Amino acid sequence: MKYQELVNIYSQLESTTKRLEKTEIISNFLKKLDGETLSEVGLLILGKVYPSWSDEEIGIGNKLLMKAVAEATGTTIEKVEDSVRDEGDIGLACIKLFKNKTQQTFFSKPLTIDFVFNSLRKLSTISGNKSTNRKISILLELLSQASPTEAKYLTRTVTEELRIGVGEGVIRDAIAQAFNIDKKIVERAQMLTNDLGLVSLVAMEEGSEGLEKLNLKPGKPVKPMLAQLSPPLTEIIEEMGLAICETKYDGIRLQIHRNNDEITIFTRRLENITNALPEIVELIDEHLPHENFIIEGEVIATENGKPLSFQNVLHRVRRKYNIDEAIENVPLKLFLFDLLFYKTPMIDEPLIERRKKLTEIVDTTPELNLSNMVYGTPETIPEVEALFELSINEHHEGIMIKDANEPYIPGLRGKKMLKWKAEPETLDMVVLGGIHGIGKRANFIGSYLVGLRGEDDQFKTIAYVATGLDDATLEYLTKKMEEYKISEKGRDITVEPKIILEIAFSEIVKSPEYETGYSLRFPVVKNIRKDKGLNDVDTVERLISMYNNQ
Repeated sequence: MKYQELVNIYSQLESTTKRLEKTEIISNFLKKLDGETLSEVGLLILGKVYPSWSDEEIGIGNKLLMKAVAEATGTTIEKVEDSVRDEGDIGLACIKLFKNKTQQTFFSKPLTIDFVFNSLRKLSTISGNKSTNRKISILLELLSQASPTEAKYLTRTVTEELRIGVGEGVIRDAIAQAFNIDKKIVERAQMLTNDLGLVSLVAMEEGSEGLEKLNLKPGKPVKPMLAQLSPPLTEIIEEMGLAICETKYDGIRLQIHRNNDEITIFTRRLENITNALPEIVELIDEHLPHENFIIEGEVIATENGKPLSFQNVLHRVRRKYNIDEAIENVPLKLFLFDLLFYKTPMIDEPLIERRKKLTEIVDTTPELNLSNMVYGTPETIPEVEALFELSINEHHEGIMIKDANEPYIPGLRGKKMLKWKAEPETLDMVVLGGIHGIGKRANFIGSYLVGLRGEDDQFKTIAYVATGLDDATLEYLTKKMEEYKISEKGRDITVEPKIILEIAFSEIVKSPEYETGYSLRFPVVKNIRKDKGLNDVDTVERLISMYNNQ
């Protein structure tokens, strides 16, 4: 199939903000595709050529891409840079540049989806001597045959900035609609495989029955089960009957896979960070069975045996160089708390059984241990409260309260897994804009407009936040705001939804000033959540629930 046909779909999707319309457009297109093309489109429509958890990447920087565009259009890199600056996007710049290009391509043939997909994947395999020239050659082969609109979306795909307003939820709904399958079956298959290309192909070829056979596979991460704020302790434990209550550590949640001899470590965003944690790989290899498994845990940074803040461990796992020095300077401890796969999938088994099996297979050490836990029943509430006090005194965040009789439900945020913290509740919000500061903050964006996710996956504003930010943080955020800038007028700036902040507050109040219909009293930035993605941004629905429970 011609790539232009997919480009036409991109254009239609970009021209509407309505979720149902986007779902209909994608659904009708999926019905036209053969198996191979369908599996490719399942990724390309997200602007990707690899699943989000894959450590493979196209690996083309903006400079190299602009050089290829310059060569393809017979202009200079400087003119391409000027055009990108004027348009604010390399895709829109390509529309103008390719309409006016001086280079003529003879004997060109139309691009196909398959050719584009495999050419972009080929870029990730090139390294070593003359790799830059070889990458330029592949990009030129694509761009020299591209129409202006094809170049627009090709370059956006290379930079993974497709900008058509489509997320995984819309594609899941479109797959369900195209092949007449229950949305919940498609959603579960996606949560377990995190590969929309595979899900769409199985949906077409095998229907509901095939999707229901898809399950966990070590090496491929599963979306984590999520927690929400706990109601009063007595109430929730009586409702659960039997709970597993464990320390809530202020670290990074890990999903650790063993597939034969290979150990892989993913974050809650399904980012592969194995290379940054060689000592954790070594601990897992030494102290757990050499069987296939998927285990969840939390890694924290320590100093003199005491836990350090979340930011310390975040810097540690994001280190790409001088790993040995980082191991020496920032020791890590790993606490394991769940077992999702051991020889066979276990997510449908009750948590109490998963925890028992985990206890059996882990050879604990001071650096590798199980989370500190007690069983919660109406009779043992004093023990749960004692665990909470102990956790706080040891400088942890509080405790988790999990229904012991429930299975593991990927991606779910509900009352089966709760958190009870000493500090005020926080929400993860995305930055949508800001205001340049005055006085001492004149060189910075001093105030940040933040938002939450609405029902249609569009972000809705809720508040400006300007406190909790030291000069180093302001400098970092201001640079990021410039990088993601969409428009600027006077002191106001609008940016792409890229930066995620954890915001604490004293109260939720109704307010017509913001798109959510609510605002926050005394909002404070607690953390920059580099470990989270847009799917982790809290929802307006959750905000309203919290407001009603105040």
